[in-house]
Amino acid sequence: MWKLQENILEANDKQILMNFINSTDRFTQFEKVKQFESDWNAWQGCNYSTFVNSGSSADLLMLDAVKELYNLPDYSEVLVPAVTWITTVTSVIQVGLKPVFVDVNLTDLSFDYDKLEKAITPKTKIIFVTHLIGLPADMTKISAFAKAHNLIVLEDCCESHGAKHGDVKVGNLSLASTFSFYWGHHITTVEGGMICTANEELNDLFILKRSHGLARELAIAKHQKFKNLYPDINFNFLFLTKGYNVRNTELHAVIGSEQLKHLDRYIATRNANHQNYLEVIRPIADKLFLIDNPGISSFCLPFIFKSQSDSEKLKRELELNEVETRPIIGANLLRQPCLKQYGDFKNFPNAEIVHQNGFYIGNNQFVNAERIKLLGKIINEIFNN
Repeated sequence: MWKLQENILEANDKQILMNFINSTDRFTQFEKVKQFESDWNAWQGCNYSTFVNSGSSADLLMLDAVKELYNLPDYSEVLVPAVTWITTVTSVIQVGLKPVFVDVNLTDLSFDYDKLEKAITPKTKIIFVTHLIGLPADMTKISAFAKAHNLIVLEDCCESHGAKHGDVKVGNLSLASTFSFYWGHHITTVEGGMICTANEELNDLFILKRSHGLARELAIAKHQKFKNLYPDINFNFLFLTKGYNVRNTELHAVIGSEQLKHLDRYIATRNANHQNYLEVIRPIADKLFLIDNPGISSFCLPFIFKSQSDSEKLKRELELNEVETRPIIGANLLRQPCLKQYGDFKNFPNAEIVHQNGFYIGNNQFVNAERIKLLGKIINEIFNN
């Protein structure tokens, strides 16, 4: 069976975790979390990273902190793509901002760039970019729009670890960015996410909001300032901002630091598989919107057909051959019951093509030549007969 993801934890990852469990009595957030954050900084090439319990929590915390630091009014508009994971959008709503949907393009699955600038109004404050399924968005265009209209850019990189725009890894091309380490992603902490930024003041807000808003979570060198400011409050229970509890654990951090050692190898395998997939689908290229982009860090192997019947035929045959399929992430989110009030799905034609004619199969370090050969055989049997 060709699953979306298989047992990503290697034997040594598990052994390291068992050794850690047997060597400590401290499992809540502590030194191993700090170590993983430092390790991620080094790999990602960023200044600050904050480890949380999921990529969705990372989105929520990032938006909440940005709203607070930049004093954005309630219901300020955030431009979001019509195809992304749902918590990218619901996080906007949960912090009291308003999502404004923009259709996607059918090349890199980011915004339809012609429509993006047209969606900007005096109430727009943020462009929230998703680098979908490992495809880097055109950050040159997006940054130019943002600069022209004095907007904040944020990046959701939850499916795109190591993808690059030019020579720069995605996540380093905006004010702040998020990553996910869910089981099915490039690496895993089983559950987990990271927020990255180069802005120290913003990072302090991430740290505070991760743990209830507690001042004691900040770097020790910053403690005395707040002790002096609030001498009438016990410092151990001094809350500087409205926060959450989205901490992760030492256990998950240990896994993360070990998994990170494999990440470049995993990305190389995924990208090699992606190139082989492009060769396999070449005979039916006229039937597809070809999804590819320089700088890709392949998350999956996508199919977006021009014909819904072709899409259904291939999907049905793949599933008969025990190849798992999934929609392209959330597909057209304007079809979702909880988001219908934000627009009519019919006004997003490219998102509709993705919704009606798109699906993906898994790509990871377990995909090999035999599986790619099977894919080619299935495609050949369906479309050459």
